[in-house]
Amino acid sequence: MITVSIIGSGKVAHHLILHLLEQEGIHLKQVFARRTAKLPAYLPQDRIVSRYEDLVPADLMLLAVSDDAIEQVSAAIPLSDQLIAHTSGGSSIEAIKGPHRAGVFYMLQTFSLEKHLDFSKIPFCLEATQASDFELLEKVALKFSEKVFNINSEQRKSIHVAAVFVSNFVNHMYVLGSQICKDNQVPFDILKPLISETADKIQTLSPLKAQTGPAVRKDKKTIEKHLEFLVDPQLRNIYQMITQSIQKK
Repeated sequence: MITVSIIGSGKVAHHLILHLLEQEGIHLKQVFARRTAKLPAYLPQDRIVSRYEDLVPADLMLLAVSDDAIEQVSAAIPLSDQLIAHTSGGSSIEAIKGPHRAGVFYMLQTFSLEKHLDFSKIPFCLEATQASDFELLEKVALKFSEKVFNINSEQRKSIHVAAVFVSNFVNHMYVLGSQICKDNQVPFDILKPLISETADKIQTLSPLKAQTGPAVRKDKKTIEKHLEFLVDPQLRNIYQMITQSIQKK
């Protein structure tokens, strides 16, 4: 039986707790949170702690906190020779501080409290300073998904930057498009089939070949009409910058 504890109470911690409670061969030992009210209601109360002094050793501690808090929180854990793995895509394995064995347990996915996830489709990017620790991380990750990869900190940094472009930035485009629809009394739902087809195309085509639109066609008249339509200077700048980037590629 592998024992796992979780440090954190945010979206990543929420999904980890939910999944680990359902796994055979893994015992969710403790969950540490400063604000225990944010933890899922179904979590047994006897496993919740809010003081570092109450943490006990586990085979693995998963640090599901913000990137900025990794160093401070890991250094505050009053245990020695404890395997602690953070779940950040943008932080080096060296962010783990204190007399601990360091690891990374990064799930390459976007997390929302309201959205259930199929973990079997999520890539897991693992790293450890010791081979035996990597094997343990791998055993735990395989309880979630078969897509498990040995990825070092520099590789993970490139993945995380790319992920921001293809996920966070793309979603921001949805936000802007939704606002344009709202301002003009058009339902955003009308764009959802287009969004789905655009995402689906890159399963069989390269992103470069899948690119369409007035920028690729160099349709100057349409581009000028769009820029005239956009009265918000920030939206105009975004439109122009992305159009130029597409045409450069």
